[in-house]
Amino acid sequence: MNEKTSFMAGGVALDSCTVRAMRLDDYLVVIDFWKQTPGLRLSEADSKENMDLFLQRNDGFSFVAEAAGQLVGTILCGHDGRRGFLYHLAVHGGYRKKGLGRQLVRRCLAKLAANGIGKCHLFVMEGNDPAMDFWERVGFQRRDDIHIYSATI
Repeated sequence: MNEKTSFMAGGVALDSCTVRAMRLDDYLVVIDFWKQTPGLRLSEADSKENMDLFLQRNDGFSFVAEAAGQLVGTILCGHDGRRGFLYHLAVHGGYRKKGLGRQLVRRCLAKLAANGIGKCHLFVMEGNDPAMDFWERVGFQRRDDIHIYSATI
């Protein structure tokens, strides 16, 4: 479902955005957008094949925002049946601090809640202070009581 939304900045309406579910055919534009987003790191997990698996498993949980035919925002969202996870929230510089990122997060959290998921986690790379500030502003709490371990299999 596509939804139009307008954003206000200092009382001035910005370009109207369309927010819709992410599809695999968005991949090339999305990956290029992510490569240009400061603080966002990509890995093999972001390959087209892996993105296809993720989007199929979590159909309708991830979103893109477009304005004037251009991609201006993304967010990946999925769950494991118990906990939700957010990845790659990215908003074009001209749309930051205007509510788009917050709206994308809210859509994901609402989708998770509608599917019985009551808690959501995300990962922020060390040193990405703008991201850490954003997540705290939208109500996420930084946890220092857990450590992330990874293994390549």
